[in-house]
Amino acid sequence: MEEHVDTGDFGANEDDLYEHYRFVAGAGQVPLRVDKFLMNFVENATRNKIQQAAKAGSVFVNDVPVKSNHKVKPNDIVRVLFAHPPYENLLTPENIPLDIVYEDDVLLVVNKPAGMVVHPGHGNYSGTLINALIYHFDNLPNNSSDRPGLVHRIDKDTSGLLVIAKTEEAMTHLAKQFFDKTSEREYVAIVWGNIEEDEGTVEGNIGRHPKNRLQNTVFEGEEAEKGKPAITHFKVLERLGYVTLVSCRLETGRTHQIRVHMKHIGHTLFNDERYGGEKILKGTTFTKYKQFVENCFKILPRQALHARTLGFVHPTTGEKMHFETSIPEDMEQCVERWRNYAKNQLSSE
Repeated sequence: MEEHVDTGDFGANEDDLYEHYRFVAGAGQVPLRVDKFLMNFVENATRNKIQQAAKAGSVFVNDVPVKSNHKVKPNDIVRVLFAHPPYENLLTPENIPLDIVYEDDVLLVVNKPAGMVVHPGHGNYSGTLINALIYHFDNLPNNSSDRPGLVHRIDKDTSGLLVIAKTEEAMTHLAKQFFDKTSEREYVAIVWGNIEEDEGTVEGNIGRHPKNRLQNTVFEGEEAEKGKPAITHFKVLERLGYVTLVSCRLETGRTHQIRVHMKHIGHTLFNDERYGGEKILKGTTFTKYKQFVENCFKILPRQALHARTLGFVHPTTGEKMHFETSIPEDMEQCVERWRNYAKNQLSSE
């Protein structure tokens, strides 16, 4: 939940409150206490904070304030309302340096470092790319989610290229390119295991994981309608023994798409904690190997994913723009370690 849960008098008048969270229970929802239900949905939530919020009259089911032990049933609408606006709506300009790859009057392309959140959200209200953008640029246009300048996003621990719109016209034009799938995006990833094919395509509808709400997953067959269509093209760049360096091109832009698709085909991203890649998924049982992998995790303390290239048509000139950025040092060092390990392994066989 929020870092600062004010459990004072919220007043019973719903009109005075601001909606912070809204979830609709699935048709197959088994009756579950509302505090446990919210624990499954809200990142960084603690049971105690949810119970405090319920006690203060801030947790509503079907527009009625409820206690922590209220059972959520299929199709219930669960909302959390507070007397203050969501912190992500209170945007504060922050003097954070930006790595600007390209800039003109209508757009800019930035190279986002790993660890930087793109926009404020639950648990991350400062230090984001948007906080930096509104410090450096005035009057950025809002996207459909009221986020200044943002045309697309990448995950906090993914590094790489993003295009930012500086005018309403650029926002509309660029957003349409991403919607129509005409933009070009290529990522480089280190994944567990040796991918046998030199290249291939993963197709599988992606939606929220039914048991772990912080993950997405692939839905197939009769369940396909639970997810949205997603297509990822991959190509092997280098085989490094127990891991593979791959290039992934996105045809669609679903949340965690590469992370979900690569796990689906048995090649979870290296050190991707949310999807189980921080465990040793391939290799030997030797203690020396375990130490080697743990050292690699220390060098690269995040999922091994970098948005390397970005292509789109310029909104005003019609020119095809193409940008490329080198793999960041943490990933490069990790690849080098695996390269040496693979060579030594071959020579000792």
